[in-house]
Amino acid sequence: MIDLTVLKETFGILLILTGCFDALKYSLQAWKIQKVQSARAQSRKFVLMAIGNDLIKTVYSVLILDIFIFVSSVLALVCMLHLWYVVYLFYPYKHRGLCHFKRPSIWKFTINAMVPNRFRERL
Repeated sequence: MIDLTVLKETFGILLILTGCFDALKYSLQAWKIQKVQSARAQSRKFVLMAIGNDLIKTVYSVLILDIFIFVSSVLALVCMLHLWYVVYLFYPYKHRGLCHFKRPSIWKFTINAMVPNRFRERL
């Protein structure tokens, strides 16, 4: 008969390993954006939804005191926040390259990404 704690530990370690692959996915995307110097093809809403999902997973793991969920979600969250910052840096702003170009604040950039296309202003 299989011990339940051994099974839980085994699947917990597998969760952390698959969480590393999940985090690697976001790191690779950030690397590709930096390489091509443009975030034109990256959906900002997708990244924000993924960040929201892992924030909720992190809070849930703290509430139920599960170290495996916590480690995997924090690792993915760190990589997603890095991707979000890279998207912010390489977003194709409307006036980029013009004299006196000023990148919007990251807060305005984030709010603008959450608003539907027909209501948001073009950055």
